[in-house]
Amino acid sequence: MVCSGDTLRTAWSLYLIRCSDGSLYTGVTTDVERRFREHRKGTGAKYLRGRGPLTLEFHCRVGNRSEALRLEHLVKRLDKMQKEALLKEAVSNPEALRLFFAARSG
Repeated sequence: MVCSGDTLRTAWSLYLIRCSDGSLYTGVTTDVERRFREHRKGTGAKYLRGRGPLTLEFHCRVGNRSEALRLEHLVKRLDKMQKEALLKEAVSNPEALRLFFAARSG
């Protein structure tokens, strides 16, 4: 899913990973598959070390680095219930994610 983007620039993605304890980790990258492999090997974010097995729950392209970091910040401010609701909605209706971010940007 492309929430926004420019094909002439490097495309950044937002992703959510579920840990074995049920917690959700939010991050951004230009290569989701590579970054997820790093997290699984324990060479990614410290938060994820020892919390495996990890599951990549969701990812979408969001545009440039600045936009990705802004959206990451928005998601990280959500509580667990809000993140779960966002995931459920994004899977069933990808357009809902764009609307969610649009409503919180400003």
